[in-house]
Amino acid sequence: MAVDTVNSVAVVAVPFPAQGHLNQLLHLSLLLSSRGLAVHYAAPPPHVRQARERLHGWDPKALGWGEAALGSVVFHELVIPEHASPPPDPAAASPFPLMPLFEAYTAGARAPLASLLAALSASHRRVVVVHDPLNAYAAEEAARLPNAEAYGLHCLAASTLAAKTGAGLRILREQRGLAFVAPEECAPEEFVGYVAKRARPSSRGISPGAGILVNSCRALEGEFIDVVADHLAADGKKLFAIGPLNPLLHHTTSKPTRHECLDWLDKQPPASVLYVSFGTTSTLPGDQIGELAAALRDSKQRFIWVLRDADRGNEFANNHGKSRHGGRHAELLAEFTEQIEGRGMVITGWAPQLEILAHGATAAFMSHCGWNSTMESMSHGKPMLAWPMHGDQPWDAELACNYFKAGILVRPWEKHGEVIPAEAIREVIVTAMVSDEGMAVQQRAKVLGEAVRASLAQGGSSSKDLDDFIAHITG
Repeated sequence: MAVDTVNSVAVVAVPFPAQGHLNQLLHLSLLLSSRGLAVHYAAPPPHVRQARERLHGWDPKALGWGEAALGSVVFHELVIPEHASPPPDPAAASPFPLMPLFEAYTAGARAPLASLLAALSASHRRVVVVHDPLNAYAAEEAARLPNAEAYGLHCLAASTLAAKTGAGLRILREQRGLAFVAPEECAPEEFVGYVAKRARPSSRGISPGAGILVNSCRALEGEFIDVVADHLAADGKKLFAIGPLNPLLHHTTSKPTRHECLDWLDKQPPASVLYVSFGTTSTLPGDQIGELAAALRDSKQRFIWVLRDADRGNEFANNHGKSRHGGRHAELLAEFTEQIEGRGMVITGWAPQLEILAHGATAAFMSHCGWNSTMESMSHGKPMLAWPMHGDQPWDAELACNYFKAGILVRPWEKHGEVIPAEAIREVIVTAMVSDEGMAVQQRAKVLGEAVRASLAQGGSSSKDLDDFIAHITG
């Protein structure tokens, strides 16, 4: 559905400056831009760069418009105060190095965003702010303008919103027998305090603006999406379930430039490789890395392991952006590489996760279960070996293993302070990759992946909701 730009609607995407939030709003920006909307993306300078450099999957040849869409998004830098950018400390009680960034962002981003919105308000019939719910200030600034409105993009599972309602909790706990754990119960204490200090009263506890978008789909969370939609409708607000936002890729070997891991995958048998990655906000301690390395070695399974530390506040500060990852493990890696004899590959930098998950040689994904990774894994039909670290990840692991039935738990959240021995990890790997149980989980993930893809196809639920959202904001 093409949108006539004479409608003079400007969309402003305001992500929270952490990778799992930056890329969801950039994916949405590209989707809206591809429909002819004028889209602006506003973040601190390093995070504009981070979002752009890590973007992948938008192959213009395959999708027809990816390159043009990226070029049509207007990027704005929200200059914020100088702040510390310490490396993660895996020995710390809470190895979470992003708090100085978050505090500086809160202190400094409002004023430049207000200026941007005022300028767009003066030159457009309508301004639509799509913001991370952590950025309540963006909705407040939109409310100051006569022709602006705000929508939150919920970057977590829709079921975390449903759990805020009595009806949702009953479905989760009584009807489905799931062990719901709220994200704030598993988040670092300082981050919970940060969010609590900046929490704004919102309409009925879910949406402070005109409504919300969720990066989920009815194929995965239909009954929870319906609960939230009914809850919002009582306040005259709308919900649009438009996920997955990530591109849906197909295994291809035709790209002229590609990461070396994809060339390696091309040489492996179908459904034979375990992909291992723990996201951008987790750093495993050295002894746990040693146990995981031993498990991968002794499992005799093929694998790709992304071994990198958590992001800093500014990944480009002091030339640390590419060189630091994996450096503290040089001795282990040298010996490990000899031991695995080409059966696996270790990546210490940024990896093309979507392309790895789409590859036919990839069988399963050992993951921290961030919502991005969960959606990317499910949308490409790959089961998860769930190793949740913090925040919403324990709940996502519960969804993957006990609701989607497309995952196997490696380490329960309750043991997050313990080192999981190699033998326990190896047993899960072997189960997932070669046992009858593992084959059944792989088949379940494949079926789910097909259902998720259908939701984005023409006439699918997510495709319809995106059409409805665009019609709503341009009408």
